[in-house]
Amino acid sequence: MIWKCLIVDGDPNALKCIQQYIRLVEHLEVVCTCNDAFQAMNFMQTGRVDLIFLDIHLPNLSGTSFIKSLPHPPKVIFITANPEFAVEAFELSAIDYLLKPVSLERFLIAVNKLLNIVNHSEESQALPLVRGSLFFRTNRKMVKIFLDEITYVESIKDYIKIYREQHPPILVKQSLTSLELILPSHLFIRIHRSFIVSINKLTAYTNNDVEIDKVEIPIGRQFLGQLKRLVAKK
Repeated sequence: MIWKCLIVDGDPNALKCIQQYIRLVEHLEVVCTCNDAFQAMNFMQTGRVDLIFLDIHLPNLSGTSFIKSLPHPPKVIFITANPEFAVEAFELSAIDYLLKPVSLERFLIAVNKLLNIVNHSEESQALPLVRGSLFFRTNRKMVKIFLDEITYVESIKDYIKIYREQHPPILVKQSLTSLELILPSHLFIRIHRSFIVSINKLTAYTNNDVEIDKVEIPIGRQFLGQLKRLVAKK
């Protein structure tokens, strides 16, 4: 599915930034950019919109008031320079809430969160299985990684190294903590300050380490209890 995206932001620099980020993602397409809510409203009367990147602080009508006025609003990712609006944004079932200036890493976290939500929703409705995937920026391009191929992830200073079955690992400039926020918690678990592993790929574990494809990965003491609880549920 290609997500038709509408960007609504009174700041031309912020609008251009989000537009450039969207062009990097295969599943997103910009269909319109607007400077205020009324322009957006006019476009939505005739144009298809699946996702809105919406500034909260807009002239005449705020972004949150605009969403409240729509009988069937599309998915929304709010963008603002004011963190105090976060609670109101999430009360409107926003996918995410981005603070300006928006980094590419934070943008991708929001987009991947959207794709995860959609994939889980489709699976729960017994539709044909959609393989969960995430996009990562590496070597100046966006690379799709299927979640069921990931065996484990290692943190290396300012980068993460993603190990996969039948594929070479990739190196991504991103923190392990930010990745942990978007990976499905029923499939992946952090077992060390430097490692996240796929629960389904575990072949053995002790109180000191786990084993995946004969690779031994250390367990941090504070993570052992959670690992045992999750494995017990499998």
